[in-house]
Amino acid sequence: MDIYGLLGYPLGHSFSRGFFNEKFANEGIDAEYVNFEIPEINEMRSILAAHPHLKGLNVTIPYKEKILPYLDEVDPEAAAIGAVNVVKVISTSGRIQLKGFNSDVIGFVNSLKPLLRPHHNKALVLGTGGASRAIRYGLTQLGISYQMVSRRKAEGCLQYANLDKEIIKEHTIIINCTPCGMYPKINECPDIPYQDLNENHLLYDLTYNPDTTLFMKKGIERKAQVKNGLEMLIIQAKAAWDFWNKQ
Repeated sequence: MDIYGLLGYPLGHSFSRGFFNEKFANEGIDAEYVNFEIPEINEMRSILAAHPHLKGLNVTIPYKEKILPYLDEVDPEAAAIGAVNVVKVISTSGRIQLKGFNSDVIGFVNSLKPLLRPHHNKALVLGTGGASRAIRYGLTQLGISYQMVSRRKAEGCLQYANLDKEIIKEHTIIINCTPCGMYPKINECPDIPYQDLNENHLLYDLTYNPDTTLFMKKGIERKAQVKNGLEMLIIQAKAAWDFWNKQ
């Protein structure tokens, strides 16, 4: 039996295991999808050693960037993004090779496109981690300029305290790339001036558990359009399967 799995910490919020195991059952695929919840990325080596039939991994918080040094090869697009969320495990004559891809950008672009209107030409990207890298790459593909927002002072980033009415008015797409508001911390949300939102805004939350985050609820209160990350997850999961199984 082939093994696929999810690498990250923590993983209590993830729907990937259910998605893939249902796919395997429905399509008669002799495989199992396993959660590999590890507190340190270097523990990945022991996972590889313990699972000789491992064919592929999804990678989530906080390892999308940290996994890069462990890979033998990185797909050019994933290298340009600077983050990997799919790893193909290739075993040849007892030697294991790991190749990294990024399906987040595929999921994001294809789930965002149908929501875009002519005035959606500038975005605020909340967070600077591996998921944020894919989102920024995707926005560039779509011709949408962006401004990063971070809790910490960093080059090229605004801090949350800098956000004012004019910035919010100008940036009609706001994307939450942080785990803020994700289960079990459902009563939290990014610290932005929600009172300045209006019906022109699109709030996109990469979180999909809960279905409607506090970030999204506050947008709805101001008549903004909102979207969670579930469709992105489904699209990127299908892309991951293609990465794992293409020759």
